[in-house]
Amino acid sequence: MQSISNNERPAEELTLDMDRKHRSPFQLSMRRFMRNKLAIAGLVVLTLIVCASVFAPLLTEYDPEEANLLMVEQKPSSDHILGTDSSGRDNFARLLYGSRISLTIGFSAMLFTVLIGLIMGAVSGYYGGIIDNIIMRITDLILALPFIVLAMTIMALLEKVTIGLFIVIIAVTAWPSLARIVRGTFLSLREQEFVLGARAIGARDSRIIFRHFIPNAVGPIIVNATLMMASMILFESGLSFIGMGIPQPTPTWGNMISEAQNIRVLRYHPEAWIPPGLSILITVLAINFIGDGLRDAFDPKSDRR
Repeated sequence: MQSISNNERPAEELTLDMDRKHRSPFQLSMRRFMRNKLAIAGLVVLTLIVCASVFAPLLTEYDPEEANLLMVEQKPSSDHILGTDSSGRDNFARLLYGSRISLTIGFSAMLFTVLIGLIMGAVSGYYGGIIDNIIMRITDLILALPFIVLAMTIMALLEKVTIGLFIVIIAVTAWPSLARIVRGTFLSLREQEFVLGARAIGARDSRIIFRHFIPNAVGPIIVNATLMMASMILFESGLSFIGMGIPQPTPTWGNMISEAQNIRVLRYHPEAWIPPGLSILITVLAINFIGDGLRDAFDPKSDRR
């Protein structure tokens, strides 16, 4: 079969090839991401949720932590869109301000987990030897204990769990899985020719790691970080539901759902627990869609244009 010359190839195909040559790998990945409809839908939904949490004071006039015993368990009305809870606090205000806490915990815990996992995995994978053995044994020790049980045990030993402390506990118990991913990526890159060449010309370890290793590992890191954020939100909600998370009266979606443990609220006041439950569901789905889109976008074998 005769090969097709450049003059015989379709103009559209030639344009696409030229476009690829003038774009960086990151730009090509973002282009694939923008063509993923579910990922874009998830990004739009998440942006709306974040905007609602940021502009909560403009959307409601009620203090989410102010109790009013004269307005206990009120049904939805023009004054209280989602009614009030068992302490007379406005449910709509708690839903908006609770999104701040839940999203802050999810994002911050993810950020610190990624930071710890990246550092530990990078050092382990780059240097190897006894350093790798020490870090991997620490990783194995933490992974041998169930993440949820370990975090719950630490929280049970503390008198009071604050937002900052909650984030730290999650970060120091959740980093091993990401560290293993980063380590595996670094091990595969360590013996590549461009790394050996950089060492031969006297490049410092810090330059090799930040200039060559991390850019090649950024795809898996971003994807895992995105999906990890969804897991952190679910984790916070679960612990708050059973009373081991952020304590009342600070609003979070998890401790709003805990109202459903009261059989009267469960049956006659669904407006108190269904909205935060739907908020968790929609937020986690949106983040997962974004994560799936990023995974496809950063996959070099992806056929999407």
